[in-house]
Amino acid sequence: MKSPPARNRRADALRSRAAILDAATQVLNVDPDAGLEAIAGAAGVTRPTVYAHFPSREKLLLAVVERITDEAVAAMDAVDLSAGTATETLLRMIDAGAQVTERYPVLLRMISAQPVSAEADRDRHLPVADRIRQVIEQGQQAGEFDDRLPVDWLVASTISLGHTASTEQDAGRLPATVARDVLHASLLRLLGAAEPADAPASRPSPPAANAGVSGG
Repeated sequence: MKSPPARNRRADALRSRAAILDAATQVLNVDPDAGLEAIAGAAGVTRPTVYAHFPSREKLLLAVVERITDEAVAAMDAVDLSAGTATETLLRMIDAGAQVTERYPVLLRMISAQPVSAEADRDRHLPVADRIRQVIEQGQQAGEFDDRLPVDWLVASTISLGHTASTEQDAGRLPATVARDVLHASLLRLLGAAEPADAPASRPSPPAANAGVSGG
């Protein structure tokens, strides 16, 4: 059994780590080139304290990614899987995760630009992929989704389409509401699913392919 001083040190360490991750998420989402000194200052700790928890900037970034992933997964888990059809559930789940990631556009752009192995990228997306897979399998079993396509393909394609919608929105090529609607329409076509009953009566028309592109 740990003594009170040991428990206190452990609690202090956890608080320091949480403060560093909070600060890193906020600071890097404004200035992706910010150094550990700036992050330490925002966290109210010393630079050696940051290094004690995260020996390198890469380790800190990985921890930030894990935190954002956990936040997105928690939002997805809050979606009631028993309410509505698999189609409605999947779209609500995708929207819930997107609402989290949309808070960190600068930070996530920086992270996505970092070189990463296929295995690490797969591990990073695994918690999200597992939840999407569960709903897609339910949809296939219920006859809502095309069961001729492999589930793993549909999961990977769903995640890829989500990233594309986010990229187009961040780049200013699609407004947020249009990006969401285009993503939903793309997912329905991918899955061979019908428009959900609670879909809006009319959707904004996507911009023309050359909209926003100036001539040379």
